[in-house]
Amino acid sequence: MKIIRLLFILLISTTLFAQNYYQKYSANLKDHLSEYSDQGNILVWVFFKDKGSSLNKYFEKPSSVVSEASLKRRAKVLKPDKLINFADLPVNKKYINELENTGVNVKHVSRWFNGISSYIKLEDLPKIASYNFVKNIDLVGLFKKPTPPELDKNINPNEFAFRKQKIVHNLDYGPSFEQLEQIKVPEVHDLGYDGSGVIICVMDAGVSNLSHEVFDYINILDTYDFVNKDSNISNQADSGEGSHGTYTLGLIGGYKPGSLVGPAYGATYLLAKTENTDSESPIEEDNWIAAMEWADNLGAQVTSTSLGYRDGFQFGFRDYTAADMDGETARITIGAEMAVRRGIVVVNSVGNEAQTLAGEQNTLVAPADGDSVIAVGAVDVKGNRAYFSSNGPTADDRIKPDVMALGFNDYIPNSVQGATTGYLYGNGTSFACPLVAGVAALILQANPDWTPMQVRDALRKTASKSNNPDSFYGWGLINAQAAINYNPNSSDSLSSGNTKNSIPKNFELEQNYPNPFNPSTNITYKVKEDGYVTLKIYNLLGNLVATLVDEYEPASVYTINFDAKSGDNPLPSGVYFYRLQVGGFVATKKMVIMK
Repeated sequence: MKIIRLLFILLISTTLFAQNYYQKYSANLKDHLSEYSDQGNILVWVFFKDKGSSLNKYFEKPSSVVSEASLKRRAKVLKPDKLINFADLPVNKKYINELENTGVNVKHVSRWFNGISSYIKLEDLPKIASYNFVKNIDLVGLFKKPTPPELDKNINPNEFAFRKQKIVHNLDYGPSFEQLEQIKVPEVHDLGYDGSGVIICVMDAGVSNLSHEVFDYINILDTYDFVNKDSNISNQADSGEGSHGTYTLGLIGGYKPGSLVGPAYGATYLLAKTENTDSESPIEEDNWIAAMEWADNLGAQVTSTSLGYRDGFQFGFRDYTAADMDGETARITIGAEMAVRRGIVVVNSVGNEAQTLAGEQNTLVAPADGDSVIAVGAVDVKGNRAYFSSNGPTADDRIKPDVMALGFNDYIPNSVQGATTGYLYGNGTSFACPLVAGVAALILQANPDWTPMQVRDALRKTASKSNNPDSFYGWGLINAQAAINYNPNSSDSLSSGNTKNSIPKNFELEQNYPNPFNPSTNITYKVKEDGYVTLKIYNLLGNLVATLVDEYEPASVYTINFDAKSGDNPLPSGVYFYRLQVGGFVATKKMVIMK
């Protein structure tokens, strides 16, 4: 009788234990457990209930959690006393150590999601779930490789004679001229903007050929391979190779006048390898999330990702579908939105899946479905949408992509390791994305106080279809020149400026008087600290029409008389903007010339 009771108690205890740990499995994990072999490993997220005790010390000293560069960027979007929150705090090391003592080999640690990713034996899942500090367990998203860009190494450059620079600019862009002129980047370079002072993280499949001449002057702050967990992002005897990253880095930050110039050739770069390019290897979202947290900590202001995640690879089942492209389901999209909330401009290619996923509600790839993510589609040199460029709308009926840039026959560097010269042409939204990310850096250089949403709005509202956006072109082809002059406080002007709550303190720009005027007016401004000053006039299209000041000036009050009818090119009646810049600070006001 005692034996029967003991067996009954043991059965009840075992059943309750099984139910307890099973409740910690996500619905996705439960649905697919049968797909795995009892002897195989499974890549999972293990999330924790809390981050332990004694957390006040982190809030009292935020610099112990993230870098000063990250805190400075966050200050644009967060209150001074709330620059970090619970998600930023370190994951409890005791919890990690306990799991490691049971044989768990940690792959990545995520502060934002409060957990780890790891390959764990299926038979060990119940034991892991039994820990009181474990909140739940979920599958790490594994995805098939996106449709790759098309390359043409044998193209005859003479067939692209139209790419030759026909307009005089400060730089010779060579065959890369058309991909920049289409989005008005040379005009912005002529104003002196090159991305200097802006940190960009390029998240891709590594960079195989940093010895190429276009990278001779690139400023690299740090590198990390999140696939192989070392600092070497070039090709080596491990998983993957970085031809794709060579192309995208060249497009955004290359600098070889006469051949290829990227929009943000003066920026500082973080290079993250997040994709394993081995032919049989799926893409793993935890690599990208780990890279984004790394970039955040090092102060990245812009990220450029020419990769996308959609449709399950493992065992033939699908992870994320068209219905999941709603901006809040894919974990990688949630991570992207968390980055934006911390002040990072997140730019992502919209995908090359228009044909492979044709007939579905949308052909987007995550995290391009994120509301705050700037999703980039591809056009050809005439502005026509590329046949492969993915389209929206999102599952919750938002317009995607956001904007477009050249992604058809882009001029890119040779990716063969060790080759210092050589170029080719390629197609893909992969190549449109870095062009837009580079322009985002130019916008931030001109308007350093702008938030990610102000940068997004500047790109959207000055693009070619801003008055009639749709889910094939978004808001249209971007205009870098107009975007840097966009006024986030006004719907009827292209003026740049700082938000009303962040007017810089080292200068003041007064309203010109008289206004309207004919033929002249006086513009008064106050420089409170010695610095290099420019005062320029732009028309409604964002074109520079006059330079009034371009020199170093001591602190003082200045009044400049502007005569619209003098000089070789008198200005016609209309609306214009006068733009004052001192150091990194900019302010712009409107004036009207009347007959």
